[in-house]
Amino acid sequence: MRTHKKKILYYQCFSGISGDMNLGAMVDLGVPEEYLIGELEKLELSNVKVSFEKDSRNAIYGTNAMVTVTHPTQVSRNLKEIREIIDDTSLNQAVKDTAKAIFQVLAEAEAKIHRSSPEKIHFHEVGGEDAIIDIVGAAIAFHYLQVDEVWASTIELGQGFVKSAHGTLPVPAPATVEILKNKPVHFGGADFETTTPTGAAILATLVTRFTDDPGMSILQMGYGIGKHQRTSRPNLLRTFLAESIENTNLGEEIAEEIECTLDDMNPEWYDWIITRLFEAGAQDVTLTPVFMKKNRPGMKICVLAPVEKSNRIGLILLKETTTIGFRRRRVRKNFLVRKISSLDTRYGKVRIKEAYLGDTLINRKPEYDDCRKIAMDQNLPLKQLYNEINILLNDADRKNKT
Repeated sequence: MRTHKKKILYYQCFSGISGDMNLGAMVDLGVPEEYLIGELEKLELSNVKVSFEKDSRNAIYGTNAMVTVTHPTQVSRNLKEIREIIDDTSLNQAVKDTAKAIFQVLAEAEAKIHRSSPEKIHFHEVGGEDAIIDIVGAAIAFHYLQVDEVWASTIELGQGFVKSAHGTLPVPAPATVEILKNKPVHFGGADFETTTPTGAAILATLVTRFTDDPGMSILQMGYGIGKHQRTSRPNLLRTFLAESIENTNLGEEIAEEIECTLDDMNPEWYDWIITRLFEAGAQDVTLTPVFMKKNRPGMKICVLAPVEKSNRIGLILLKETTTIGFRRRRVRKNFLVRKISSLDTRYGKVRIKEAYLGDTLINRKPEYDDCRKIAMDQNLPLKQLYNEINILLNDADRKNKT
């Protein structure tokens, strides 16, 4: 089965991302400057001027987006006021919804930091006219490009301190950290704030896949210029329009492997420990026989877990086994897209686990727990039940093809 090659917008954030860097990158990538300015004028912010000019960092040329506010009318706005500004325009509804979604991400992050609710939060920096332009502009550009998916690399956050309405804050700003939880980030690649809360919220809203190895065919490239000039790395946001090089997509996420080796533990405990690990959020647990020091036979426990669950997994290994330490490493996990369907049998419904590479079915099998229950209730050999179900599945396939 042939599948559609996906059109990809890829963000390479080696020097982070801010709202104005994103606007510049979008124009440099091919969003017409006149179109973007014309759409932004629908916001009717008469005290704001948006312009673009060519500029360079480290001899690499790109587009510098400049948002000039002649006389700010309000220092802070709440989420309701910002939604009203967006809704009261003639912008496309999809653009409005995307812009409001980005602001919602910001509001939820600020609310968590200040122990409030999104509706009660008053935006300071991100409530100003320039931030509204950055976020609505991001939504306009995204829908103009008509991409199927948005991907991004590991995000550089920088280091140091930044001044804000709340005083001097460490880099990255608390809102940036909150927004980018469970996303791949890097610290210390620059001595300033490379990723702003606005830039983080744009990525958190639009990006469906984070990867440093995108596997794509590049169609076009654009650079957004950052405000810092003399830095150890070019202050640029690089973006690509591309096509997926395969007709299929693998799922991908960042996980951690946590492992330890044991040669002095009662083997009766393994079942208990494995149960505890899965309860704590482990995605996979394997036991591998190994030979350890003094040629002692032992066992290696290897656990695959989401990054945010790895500390809890490590504590279980320390508390529940005889190990005095463990190893951990960050890994990229790729997987087939999984779906659950239902099959009618003469014994009742049975869940079917299916795994797809794009639109192509790769693996399929009945849910073991369902089959086990039926086999026990009907006093059937489990193997016989599996054979019956596979015959039904093959018959259904033949009918679908005719």
